[in-house]
Amino acid sequence: MVLEFTMQRIDGTEEPLERYRGNVLMLVNVASKCGLTPQYAALQAIYERYRDRGFEILGFPANDFMGQEPGTNEEIAAFCDLNYGVTFPLFAKISVKGEGMHPLYRALTSLPAPLGGDVLWNFQKYLVDRDGNVVAKFDPRTPPDAPEVIEAIEQLL
Repeated sequence: MVLEFTMQRIDGTEEPLERYRGNVLMLVNVASKCGLTPQYAALQAIYERYRDRGFEILGFPANDFMGQEPGTNEEIAAFCDLNYGVTFPLFAKISVKGEGMHPLYRALTSLPAPLGGDVLWNFQKYLVDRDGNVVAKFDPRTPPDAPEVIEAIEQLL
């Protein structure tokens, strides 16, 4: 389901998510001015730890929670590079809730419980298996390197 979408990268190029088939994915809605923004460091660390084994993190900036991602795509990319050395794929800013919700997030939130339901805040994480199936969802406050997240990633790899 996830792999059916084509998304715009933060640099404006189009990228079919089908390109990631065969990889384990973590989809995360991110923001630069959130109390959870330091999670970027843990995201980058687990990306570096597992990418050679077929793990990808896809970051989707969104300004849906108290205006915590106000910047342009260029500003977001610069912030992530300068402050966290982010090298995992970042995509153009989208909406993850409400009227303007992007179709990818409409599909994610429409999944049956416990995978579906509203995006609660910035840094909600979805794990996707190598075939493109969403298999787990983690609360925004759950750090990307929490034991339960790492265990789930390792089981999929």
